[in-house]
Amino acid sequence: MEIGQIQQRRLSDNIVEQLELMMLDGALKPGQRLPAERVLAEQFGVSRPSLREAIQKLAARGLLTSRQGGGNYVTESLGSSFSDPLLGLLEGRPDAHRDLLEFRHTLEADCAYYAALRATELDHQHLREAYEALQACYTSGDTGGRAEEGAADARFHLAIAEASHNIILLHTIRGLFDLLKRNVVTNIGGMYALRPETRQMLMRQHQQLFEAIIEGRAEDARRHAGAHIGYVQEVLAERQQEEQRRSRARRRETPR
Repeated sequence: MEIGQIQQRRLSDNIVEQLELMMLDGALKPGQRLPAERVLAEQFGVSRPSLREAIQKLAARGLLTSRQGGGNYVTESLGSSFSDPLLGLLEGRPDAHRDLLEFRHTLEADCAYYAALRATELDHQHLREAYEALQACYTSGDTGGRAEEGAADARFHLAIAEASHNIILLHTIRGLFDLLKRNVVTNIGGMYALRPETRQMLMRQHQQLFEAIIEGRAEDARRHAGAHIGYVQEVLAERQQEEQRRSRARRRETPR
């Protein structure tokens, strides 16, 4: 029987693996600057030459970039599923907003379910901060701050994805972040105009979802997430029907 020699891994490969895990887990986010080499080397308990070698390997694979003035950053495009030009195309198509809501119905229900099962105390803290920021947008009553509200809503759902500890769900939601934000902004304008009670409904739905996750009620969390998206789908379908009725009425008024 022929036995081959065991190849010892380079220390830099172990560092690469650790940094990759931090990116996958969301501890290192797209565009985030890495700690200074001295600090990072001390945290890992490695030499600075080994750390530099690991950083060079990650940079060669497009996972890290160096910027003028110093510093290493996680590449901005990491996990970006949708480019800006595609966002512009999708933004003007009502059927794309419908399709995104259908996608969110399944995706976010699963995120909520696993977040309720797996969230740590630190996850709870981050989720609470995102929830309170969203509720502050609601209670301010500022209907002109829709962009801020859309961003807060998307950050809340991203915090749920992070708490799910499922890296595929997390990076799918993160890649959709800008699209989710724009989708919320587009949706809430028409929803608030059509149903005055929408703001209170959304506040209550997010509260129910937040509490179910914090209390570890996984099935309830899944149900509340689905009900929330279902409500948005219902109101937007009603809005579309209203617009179609108005369009027909305008056509009847056209001089013959």
